[in-house]
Amino acid sequence: MALSLASVFTAAALPFDKYTIDRSELPQEAQEFLSTHFPKGKVSMIKVDKHLLKKTDYDVKLVNGTKIEFSNAGKWTSVDCKTKAVPDALIIKAIQRYLKKNFADEKVVKIEKKASGYELELSDGVELKFDRLGTFKSADFDD
Repeated sequence: MALSLASVFTAAALPFDKYTIDRSELPQEAQEFLSTHFPKGKVSMIKVDKHLLKKTDYDVKLVNGTKIEFSNAGKWTSVDCKTKAVPDALIIKAIQRYLKKNFADEKVVKIEKKASGYELELSDGVELKFDRLGTFKSADFDD
């Protein structure tokens, strides 16, 4: 009996994911991000991802296949537009200048914001890394 009670309490303490399509489940900043950068984007799924001992994060999938990840505070951490271009406003000016000079014919289809900087994937499969200020660090041409 004690063992079964312990397992019930353990299960209750485990993190759980919630699925919805209601934008109001997102933090205000994430809602504003979607309205600003994807005004016509229809939400097909929002995963409210609760972590044990960690903050909640949010994974949003739009009907067109775009996937956007948000932190607990509603700040975007990853935008994957598959084959479409990521909104230019998400790419800091220093990186935009580098891309215009070195990859003018390619579009950014995925961008991730990490503690160390930015990781981008271009439409030709090339992956680029930049520091937080937008200084180029490395490129991976293997696809």
